[in-house]
Amino acid sequence: MKKKLNVKTVVITAVTLILLMISLFPFYYMVVQSFTSWDTVDKVLTPSGFTFRSYEYLIGKGGATNSMMWIRSLWNSFLVAFPTAVISVAVGLAIGYSVSKLKFKGEKLIMNSLLFQMFFPTIILLVPRYMITRPLANTYAGMIIPLCISIWAIFMYINYFKTIPDDIFEAARIDGAGDFRILVKMAFPVTKSVTTIVFLSIFMQRWSELMWDMLISPDIQMQTLNVLISTQFKPMGAFPGPMYAASVILTLPIIILFLCFSKYFKEGISFMLK
Repeated sequence: MKKKLNVKTVVITAVTLILLMISLFPFYYMVVQSFTSWDTVDKVLTPSGFTFRSYEYLIGKGGATNSMMWIRSLWNSFLVAFPTAVISVAVGLAIGYSVSKLKFKGEKLIMNSLLFQMFFPTIILLVPRYMITRPLANTYAGMIIPLCISIWAIFMYINYFKTIPDDIFEAARIDGAGDFRILVKMAFPVTKSVTTIVFLSIFMQRWSELMWDMLISPDIQMQTLNVLISTQFKPMGAFPGPMYAASVILTLPIIILFLCFSKYFKEGISFMLK
């Protein structure tokens, strides 16, 4: 049995490592190509002719015609991703607390409405969402407001608050605390792990959004980095190195956020699996 168990463990470990390598290979390829000389881009799998030329192109050296568009698009990505994540957390926290801890008429209707929306793919709502928010085209409000309510985030908070005894919040009410104070002073601090995973997940989702940004903000001044990469790929097809460099820059904030909050991220994942 011990021998069989060891063989089984080795096989599972080997398969896991292979799958891990397959999943990480696109990131490895992207980084390697961003530092490879332009004449060997997409022709090698290991670094060849190591150079910063692709990155220098983005900051205005080596023939870049407008380096400011890359800086502006990166800034636009932050300006829409961060507020969207913050507002989604605030809305999810408030609705999650209200539905799970406050008794009021229409509670079941709200729950069923939220659940009903989860059955529809986001792509179905793309056109009606655009028609409603068309007056906000080419504005940050138009890029943020339609995506700042996450049904998934609301359900995460609802499920989390259901694990907290009602007596804790009832005691605070007896002491004279209002619901807003309870929400800010008590509910929010105990949801660090869930809040972290909700914030990071929504930030990553909004950071990588493409279709909505292309639809609502076609103006080049409002383009996010993701949109700029997709629209500039063909004109710069002869030199794809800068595209890989821009993709690396697009990925870096996500990696940094994950490394900074990995502890809470793991706790949030553990809660989701329960």
